[in-house]
Amino acid sequence: MLIPDADLAYEIRRGGELLALENESLIAGAIRGTRRAPGSSNLYEVEAELDDASLVERIVLRYSRGPFVRSATYEATGDFMRGTISAVGGRNNLTAKLGRYREVDADLVIFRALTIAHIRARGQTRWTGRVVSIDPNTLVAATYKQSCRMRGTDSCAWIYEKRMGDSEEIEIDRDGRVLRIRDNLDLERVLVSPPR
Repeated sequence: MLIPDADLAYEIRRGGELLALENESLIAGAIRGTRRAPGSSNLYEVEAELDDASLVERIVLRYSRGPFVRSATYEATGDFMRGTISAVGGRNNLTAKLGRYREVDADLVIFRALTIAHIRARGQTRWTGRVVSIDPNTLVAATYKQSCRMRGTDSCAWIYEKRMGDSEEIEIDRDGRVLRIRDNLDLERVLVSPPR
């Protein structure tokens, strides 16, 4: 695996205010993650299976807000992520085209770490490509062009652009774990538990 197995916890803050807690694990090629706002019943859950190249093969997502529950399952088949979303008795089939490097982002920190790990493994310091991004509220997958570049000569500092005008500064450790992400809207995700 490109990133060592670990259990990680992140605080998501804006202007010092705690907005959410994110708990993630990467163990034996499986990702499990949750995000919850303090004092709220809203919960976002992700489980993903990775292949030998640390690419998402299958991903199951669930979002609950009070009595409302939405779930989705996607699988990588050929050049596409194909899946279904179930909510309020309805079911929709969706397809999103995978990019050349087959990156998937389910809006948890671990997915950003995986994308950067793939870039580093290819020996690149700059990358632009299409990413299947899954919205954490709707669970809808769509393909967006994104870019990432190393900041200066520091291999542990990266600039990531999810969309035109949206940028993140990302600090990683030598093993590729994300220590901090700060975006241009002052949203910050900070590692608060040491890896084991």
